[in-house]
Amino acid sequence: MELIRWKPTRGFGLTRRFDNLFDDFFGARDRFAPERLRRWTPAVDVFDKDDKFVIKAELPGVDKKDISVDVQGDLLTLRGERSEDREVEEKNYHRKERFRGSFQRCFTLGGDVDPEKITADYTDGVLRIEVPKAEGRQVKRITVH
Repeated sequence: MELIRWKPTRGFGLTRRFDNLFDDFFGARDRFAPERLRRWTPAVDVFDKDDKFVIKAELPGVDKKDISVDVQGDLLTLRGERSEDREVEEKNYHRKERFRGSFQRCFTLGGDVDPEKITADYTDGVLRIEVPKAEGRQVKRITVH
């Protein structure tokens, strides 16, 4: 058995704050939580093209009917729910590492987009949302002579 010297200041100050910061960012607190308490956040890529913004979200295991994309003002909200298949026939089943539950991601669009022309396409577990820029927002390239 190893003895550890007790320090009354251990766990206070910057060390504790940094530990909490990394735990919150990497989700260490959820790692050992019961499955019903875990959070699932889908991976999302957002990139800017000349005439539109594109949002790609990886939503494996989510049915198309369980996805909603809403725009209110300059806020685009992506919501959904991933359910779990409860049918298990194996006898020696010890662990299941598939998350279920609802998720929500919000994106600020800015005032220079046309919300009426936003499109969403869901194929092979990837949701692609295209947000066209308003005419005044598009980049105009000027040739240097």
